[in-house]
Amino acid sequence: MPFLTSQRYKPFALAGLVVAGAAGLIEAAQENSANGLRAFLAAAIGWAIIGLALSLPGLTVRGLVIGGFFVGAGILSWSFSEQPAVVWGLLAAEGAVFAAWTFPWLRDLAKLPKLGAAWLGLAYWILGTFGALFGLAWKVSAQRVVYGGLFVLGALAVLAVIRKTRKDPTPAIAAAFLIALGLLLLAGSGNALDDLHAVPETAWGRKMELRFWGGPGFLYHPNSIALISVLVALRIAPDKAFAAWQRYGALATSFLMLLLVTSRTAWGFALAAALVHAFFEFRKSLLRTLVPFVLLAALMMGSGGPQWLVYNRYPNATGGSDLTSGRTETWKQVVRDFKADSLGEKLFGNSHDARGTVTRKNAVEDPNVKPPKLTTDNAFFGALRRGGILGVLAFLGGLGLLLWHATRRRAARWFTITAIAAVPTIATSDWLLGGTGGTLWILLLAAESWQQYGTPAETDN
Repeated sequence: MPFLTSQRYKPFALAGLVVAGAAGLIEAAQENSANGLRAFLAAAIGWAIIGLALSLPGLTVRGLVIGGFFVGAGILSWSFSEQPAVVWGLLAAEGAVFAAWTFPWLRDLAKLPKLGAAWLGLAYWILGTFGALFGLAWKVSAQRVVYGGLFVLGALAVLAVIRKTRKDPTPAIAAAFLIALGLLLLAGSGNALDDLHAVPETAWGRKMELRFWGGPGFLYHPNSIALISVLVALRIAPDKAFAAWQRYGALATSFLMLLLVTSRTAWGFALAAALVHAFFEFRKSLLRTLVPFVLLAALMMGSGGPQWLVYNRYPNATGGSDLTSGRTETWKQVVRDFKADSLGEKLFGNSHDARGTVTRKNAVEDPNVKPPKLTTDNAFFGALRRGGILGVLAFLGGLGLLLWHATRRRAARWFTITAIAAVPTIATSDWLLGGTGGTLWILLLAAESWQQYGTPAETDN
């Protein structure tokens, strides 16, 4: 049942007016009345998004906790990237909760190899542990054991929730993502609707002021914000189990956040989803078929027009014109490192860093700025980096198994759309690999687990 019922709407709305009013007054006192009005609107929208999340049917506390831990870890990773103890504190709490939920831990373990998503997000931690041992990187190997154990517990927690509640956990996970979006707007209400935004004081934040991150102390990478925005729309909008206003509210939320963060990878993800959606809908409703494309066209124009899809965000750092904004340079570095690796590392994964990040000197133009630890921004290269040749094979096998499950007749429509649409994201992101803040991975894992081990309803088909 929803946590926000009709009896609680008025008190919730009044509380929202108080919160938004306070945000507007604070900003007006610090800046001017125009800034105060923008802060009021941003905070009011953020509060309304939280209300939308709490109004969704099918919510469970444990589903919200699972989604909250994953999106929360991602937010803290960006907010406190120079203070890893903060992030590890949340991860320790996450591990403790999941360990308590899943005890005895062997009960559901045999189910994991039957899930494609489990292979996508877990295999490379196990393989990478051996890769680090072959590279004599004992610390990295130990760290990968911890990371791998944490995410195995996360996967087992999903299975345990399904077994104990007999409820689909994905609405609650999507609601947790919605709550995160609302909180980001609340924390960033003072800059959300401005031209320039608060950014982290690291190499990641340089030249990124035009994209919304959240507020000081509560920041999330724009591409990650965009991802959960699209996931919310994909989980809620196609599903007739939700009320029409909830479905359109999810679409509106996604549209607003994508407009604020201007993520081309997420735009492509949404475009792929719109094409798959059109395949199912074009014979039933022309209007429902066209709405996603109209929204995507409006997003492209609002983000800067067709040229926005091909411009380089970091021309000086990468040299020349790189339409991938430095990604190709990162991939080249992955290949160079792979060639230099030992045979054991080639098979099981690079041992330089526990999370498989990449460091390249030309990532920043200022030699006095420490180069950031880059993600591979490509799931194929990410699997190679983290799990070696065997990691790539595990990734491809897991992807095939996930798609097979997602395209079966009894698969929920939103799951089919999301799984197929995620395939093009392999080229420019490592979202399918999960990890800290692995929001796409945990939602797909939960959907696949519910289909295989729960009692899926077909109301959205």
